[in-house]
Amino acid sequence: MFADRDVLCVSCGAKFVFSAGEQQFFEEKRFTNVPKHCKQCKAKKEGSKGRRRTETHVTCSQCGSDTKGKPVLCRTCFASRPKTSEIAAA
Repeated sequence: MFADRDVLCVSCGAKFVFSAGEQQFFEEKRFTNVPKHCKQCKAKKEGSKGRRRTETHVTCSQCGSDTKGKPVLCRTCFASRPKTSEIAAA
């Protein structure tokens, strides 16, 4: 049903193979567009996006110490909280 086919990269003009397996994957995911960039140009483009994780500093609501990321409680305070199963048993 699917056969490998050559596609031209819109960035560098090089030919790259859009494999039968990739075509099947695209159909299963209902992707309608053929890839436009070769793997090298795609990697270069994604690298320039700077997918860097931004860290935020948060203060623990319980003890006031500085934390990083999404949690609102520091590790010590989070670990000392009773678990949901312990609360239900009480």
